[in-house]
Amino acid sequence: MSKKSIFVTIESPKGSREKFDYDPKNNRFLLKKILPMGMFFPFDYGFIPGTRGEDGDPLDAFVLSDVKTFPGCVIECKLLGAIKAEQRERDGTVVRNDRYLFTPVVNGHKRNPFDGVGLEQDELKELVDFFVNYNEIDGKKFRFIAFVDAKEALRKINRI
Repeated sequence: MSKKSIFVTIESPKGSREKFDYDPKNNRFLLKKILPMGMFFPFDYGFIPGTRGEDGDPLDAFVLSDVKTFPGCVIECKLLGAIKAEQRERDGTVVRNDRYLFTPVVNGHKRNPFDGVGLEQDELKELVDFFVNYNEIDGKKFRFIAFVDAKEALRKINRI
């Protein structure tokens, strides 16, 4: 992965209530769950191929964009930063489960990595609130630690 771009595979598009998971063994996307009425993905959600987080899954990625995508869409992205977080699983174990924030390289809406991750404070708070509520549905607890800039987030990705 270069400093210039990272490829992200979309699982659940922005505005979707459907949570899809990529099944690498069978090379397909599976419907995992449907979010409650009124809850939807605020941005495109997916993963960074070839990575593996502490939870055993590829690293989580949110692509902040105004373009329409679909499950399986691969987007060349610019890293903005990350939400550093811990997640308490149903069995009580605690794992780091950061969320990496991107914008497409080809994008009509430009975001710059200023003041952390290039988002307004209310957008960042809304994202954290989404993760808290999203994990609560599955009986998990999401704990926000900090926002980190693109440079620190890239160091973590490259260590994986």
